Amino acid sequence: MIEQLLDDHKLSKDKITSLLSSLYVKGVDYADLYFEHSVAESWVLDEGIVKSGTYHISHGVGARSVMGEQTGFSYSDDLSISAIENATKFARGISTNKAIQKIQTYQDSSYTPIYSGNNPLKSIEQEEKVNFLKRVDSIARKEPKVTQVSASFSGAYTDVLIASTDGVYQKDYRPMVRVNVSVIVEHEGRIEQASSGGGGRYDYRYFIDHNLAEVYTNEAIRQALVSLESKSAPAGNMPVILGPGWPGVLLHEAIGHGLEGDFNRKGSSVFTGRVGEKIASEKCTIVDNGTLANRRGSLTIDDEGTPTQNNTLIENGVLKGYLFDKLNARLMGEKSTGNARRESYAHIPMPRMTNTYMLNGDDSLEDMISSVDKGIYAVNFDGGQVDITSGKFVFSANEAYLIKNGKIKQPIKGTTLIGSGDEVLNNISMVSNDLKLDGGVGTCGKEGQSVPVGVGQPSLKIESMTVGGTEVQ
Repeated sequence: MIEQLLDDHKLSKDKITSLLSSLYVKGVDYADLYFEHSVAESWVLDEGIVKSGTYHISHGVGARSVMGEQTGFSYSDDLSISAIENATKFARGISTNKAIQKIQTYQDSSYTPIYSGNNPLKSIEQEEKVNFLKRVDSIARKEPKVTQVSASFSGAYTDVLIASTDGVYQKDYRPMVRVNVSVIVEHEGRIEQASSGGGGRYDYRYFIDHNLAEVYTNEAIRQALVSLESKSAPAGNMPVILGPGWPGVLLHEAIGHGLEGDFNRKGSSVFTGRVGEKIASEKCTIVDNGTLANRRGSLTIDDEGTPTQNNTLIENGVLKGYLFDKLNARLMGEKSTGNARRESYAHIPMPRMTNTYMLNGDDSLEDMISSVDKGIYAVNFDGGQVDITSGKFVFSANEAYLIKNGKIKQPIKGTTLIGSGDEVLNNISMVSNDLKLDGGVGTCGKEGQSVPVGVGQPSLKIESMTVGGTEVQ
């Protein structure tokens, strides 16, 4: 659709180049235009019926000029040439010089896509979408304790064109789909809720071919039934074992954000100036990899047209580097790592994570469990908060178990994990060989912008950390 949209508005490559040149006045270090066309839909089931369906189309362009640490930015959802000229006029206002600089010749480069360029919204008929949701409801209702079921089925297809003064002229076609299932169960007056789901950069057929209506629904029910049996969590300092996959969100929040380039350029991260230092247990190797095929956090190119990479952040405990966009890389004498991301054409790009995860170790989960006299085994998380400057965080686990005398005991409720990123890294004493990535549900927020991300890790043991619980002493 992006080609048709540009043609309709007489935005040829030469005209786009002319508009880009008008952004690049004397004093400006870098400028770009980001064109976007997006279609999105969502189907929602509640109380046994599909209650809502939405379909949304949006398009626009963002114009940006960068001078030192300053950014001039404007956007327009009108793609007429006059509207774009007004946007570029505003964005280049950070410089008082009106003389135009010469932009670089566009690079003759193309990158192998890491996901299909097909529109997922057209991959199955509307009837199949509705039937998928009804199947979720039918499966869930077979469990007598289930009292409520809700589910959503959503997809988006986004085309982008990025043109920049350093020679980038690149298009990307980005699919995204997601399913979410939520159930409420009740037994003897006790009510619990749980959810499950997943998605990625593929089409709706993936959910049907892999029987994911059953998988997601049964997992939501399993978690809810576990919660019905849970007891109050203990409190105090104790060993904590994190399960594989989604618990990697703790690393994402408590450590990953602190390794983004803007925070380190400004000196506001606990990891600022520590490249080459040992900041973690030698058991820890952590990467941010935007090149994984079809993953939710993956991109063929980032939102400045730089190909994504597999960036090693921490290797055997040593900090190897940060995540950069072009602005922060230039100011720190580095190169972009392909981590410039923006929510849409109406937002400024900034350094963000893609798929962030810890690599396998050579320990086993069984050995971890047996090594703990009293501690916590946390399998799933609701969410948490982190202070980038100090690295301190608070996370709540929605599925966790008490470990006693080297064995997993009853599920516990109200488990809160409290600590700091650098403290946790150094207290990791065992890392298993069961690396797992999350199911494709992660969304990361930063400075008012949300982007899809992935997380993951193998099971790991934190030798000691603060656990906040609700157990009556």
